[in-house]
Amino acid sequence: MDPKGWRVKLNDGHFIPVLGFGTYAPEEVPKSKAIEATKLAIDAGFRHIDSAHVYNNEKEVGQAIRSKIEDGTVKREDIFYTSKLWVTFLQPQLVRPALEKSLKNLQLDYVDLYIIHSPMAMKPGEELLPKDERGKLIFDTVDLCATWEAMEKCKDAGLTKSIGVSNFNRRQLEMILNKPGLKYKPVCNQVECHPYFNQRKLLDFCKSKDIVLVAYSALGTQRLKVDLSSPVLLDDPVLCAMAKKYERTPALIALRYQLQRGVVVLAKSYNEKRIKENVQVFEFQLTSEDMKVLDGLNQNLRYATAQIFKPEEVFGDKSTIIGGNL
Repeated sequence: MDPKGWRVKLNDGHFIPVLGFGTYAPEEVPKSKAIEATKLAIDAGFRHIDSAHVYNNEKEVGQAIRSKIEDGTVKREDIFYTSKLWVTFLQPQLVRPALEKSLKNLQLDYVDLYIIHSPMAMKPGEELLPKDERGKLIFDTVDLCATWEAMEKCKDAGLTKSIGVSNFNRRQLEMILNKPGLKYKPVCNQVECHPYFNQRKLLDFCKSKDIVLVAYSALGTQRLKVDLSSPVLLDDPVLCAMAKKYERTPALIALRYQLQRGVVVLAKSYNEKRIKENVQVFEFQLTSEDMKVLDGLNQNLRYATAQIFKPEEVFGDKSTIIGGNL
């Protein structure tokens, strides 16, 4: 795999590798695993590494990146690193200090991409999920346009090369795009996206605005914190039949589907065999007929909202604005 050959240009002129390595892991997974897995990913050919303040592993991920730079495997400019501004830091005056904290943990001079993790602001402070005495999450009122201006200043200061958003819907994206005095458009919108939740309308809108859609939970989920009655994406009979046809795994079919739609895709695994396997996504191509079949699997089914908190805990029911619905 030639990492330089598999990149797309962002609207600010920088390039993002189309296959990224997702580093999120549940609390019970030892943080040391993030070091090991990130090193394996870089050795396998991944050049796009995705993490976040809330994952609580940036020290370890940064250590892995630096060790691969030190041993000569890569140079800093070969790695595209994404971090995310957590929802308790959306007040404009908190944005730069939050990024500086991530940089300190990473021991890096800059990140390649810094994105607003979610448009839903919570009470400022170090507590990741602030709750009241009844156990309900405490939200905050923030002008996201002011937050965005603080993000633009981080880009101007050289702390991040590019800036973007995550879990934004069309209305929230338009609010930023239509902001008076907008200096930089979001380069991307990172959302849950997979064959059961293909985000077709949001993808079309983002393409029309030259915003790259980045897919997380592209392989479904480990189902550690979700409704166990949810179907397992990688057990889908259509995906499995296609995997057999192409002599690949269902995971590779799901990843290739995204690439051919023009989506940047994150593959999350801490398993060495699967990490190495996932870079094989560049070795085959799906037919247009098979792409249409995969489009037909859409069920508007979410997996990911419950990985951090339950939607009903936030909204009192199962509806949610998280995940970038159009």
